[in-house]
Amino acid sequence: MMTPGDATRVPHARRAAGCGLVLPRKAIAGTPRFMSESTPARPAAGQHGEQELPRIDVSERGAPRDGQPQVMDRRLFMQLLVWTSGAGDPAWVAAQINAAMQAKGVGAVVYEDVNDPRGIGLLTWGEDPAVFVEAVRPALQRIEPAALTLRPELTMLGRTYSTGYEQDLEQWLIRRPAETALNPEWPWAVWYPLRRSGAFSRLEGREQGGILREHATIGRAYGGQNLAHDIRLACHGLDARDNEFVIGLVGHDLHPLSHLVQAMRKTRQTSEFISQMGPFFVGRVAHRSPGR
Repeated sequence: MMTPGDATRVPHARRAAGCGLVLPRKAIAGTPRFMSESTPARPAAGQHGEQELPRIDVSERGAPRDGQPQVMDRRLFMQLLVWTSGAGDPAWVAAQINAAMQAKGVGAVVYEDVNDPRGIGLLTWGEDPAVFVEAVRPALQRIEPAALTLRPELTMLGRTYSTGYEQDLEQWLIRRPAETALNPEWPWAVWYPLRRSGAFSRLEGREQGGILREHATIGRAYGGQNLAHDIRLACHGLDARDNEFVIGLVGHDLHPLSHLVQAMRKTRQTSEFISQMGPFFVGRVAHRSPGR
C-alpha cells in the first residue's frame, strides 16, 4: 500500500500538530469562549512564570539548493468527487463535466468508475482552495441535477506537502502532482485515504525513518520501472472521516497498481501502524484538461 514517505526522499521524525483550547478559569456562566475570541492580555514572557508562545511556521521546506534553503508558502490542493449518473448516457455526462471545467479554466481529470457502470469521478486542483467553491461548484450547478448523484464516501480533499528532502520544491509541490494526473501514458488510477495510528507518532525519529525507508524503497522500485507513480496529499482536518493522507496511484496498466498495494501490505508501516484506509476509487481517464 502506498503511504506518505513512499517517494524518493523520506523525512526524519515528523512533527505532529494538535489544536487545544484552554478556557479561562472564570468564564461568564452560560457563555462559551472560542479560540477566535479576544482574551485579557497576558503578562510579558518571563513574568509570573508564563512562557512565550511558540512561533508557528506553515511554510514548506526542501533540501538546500546551490547552498540556499528552499522555503515556499505555496502548495497544491486537489479534490476528488465521485457520482453515479442518473439520466442519460454516462459518457455524455462525463463530457459535459469536462466541458464545464474547461470553460472555467480549471485543471481537471474526468474518470470512468470501474466499479460502477454509471459512475464518474472528477479530480480538480488549484493553489487556492477557493477554486472548489468559486469555479468547480458553480460549473457543476449548470449540469442537470438529475444527471448526477454524489457518492460522498468517495470524496477526497488534500494538499501537497514537503518532507525537507525535495531537490526542486516548486516542482514537487505545484507542478509534479498535476503532471502526474494528466500524463496521457498513465490512464489508470487508484485513489484512497488512510490514517496512521497514534502509536507511529510516539516512535523515536530514527525508528520512524527506518519504517518509512522500507516503504519508500518499494515505491521507488515501481516508479523506476514505470509501473506505478504516486500523488501524495495530506488531509489533516480536511477529511470527513478524520483520515490524514490521500494517496493517488496512476500508471499505464491497472494490475501494477493493485500489485503495489499488495506489496505494501507486508511492510511494518502497513501491518502495524495503519489504523484505517479506504474506500478505494478505481478509475480510467475519460477526459483531461490542464486548465489555465
